[in-house]
Amino acid sequence: MNDYERLLLQNKAWSEEKFSFDKKYFDRLANQQKPKFLWIGCSDSRVPANEITGTDPGEIFVHRNIANMVVHTDLNMLSVLQYAVEYLKVEHVIVCGHYGCGGVDAAVSSKSYGLINKWLRNIKEVYKIHQDEVDKETTHVAKVNKLIEFNVLEQCQDLIKTSIIQKAWKQRNAPEIHGWVYGLSNGLVNELITIKPDFNAIHPLFRYEVSEL
Repeated sequence: MNDYERLLLQNKAWSEEKFSFDKKYFDRLANQQKPKFLWIGCSDSRVPANEITGTDPGEIFVHRNIANMVVHTDLNMLSVLQYAVEYLKVEHVIVCGHYGCGGVDAAVSSKSYGLINKWLRNIKEVYKIHQDEVDKETTHVAKVNKLIEFNVLEQCQDLIKTSIIQKAWKQRNAPEIHGWVYGLSNGLVNELITIKPDFNAIHPLFRYEVSEL
């Protein structure tokens, strides 16, 4: 049996196990989606949103990309954000990075990765802003992990700069924004920041007028 065939077999076993414990499990999933959380995470296969939070399918709406970025020109991410916030009306948006992130590690180097360079450029900009603090760390691993934390904080700030979040804050005083970093070595989340709906948290240059939203 090859690896691909193993996936199909495991899917069948998983489906049968779920059905044996709860006959209506898949009926409920098929008939509604009302998650309270939007997860913006890294594409790294070791950081599955549902598994590390102990939640079931349907509880977290998920978007993933390299190094959990909130890029203002990324129409994929913005479309997910708008759908989750305006239509699913999530109450929380979680930006979750992870220690040992390969994308962040690549961004602190001078190595060229071809097309990926354009994506890593966004992380390099975060490094530029926080380079003094990051470079205080004495080892490469510590520097990368410090930048991972700063990157999550900056992505949370980029979220509240969007008209999508600001419109929701004005209309329903939600969602809250949370910045996490997941530890691969211990399975625990380090909560860095929570931003409650508050326009004072947004730099005035990035605040939108009510009439424009």
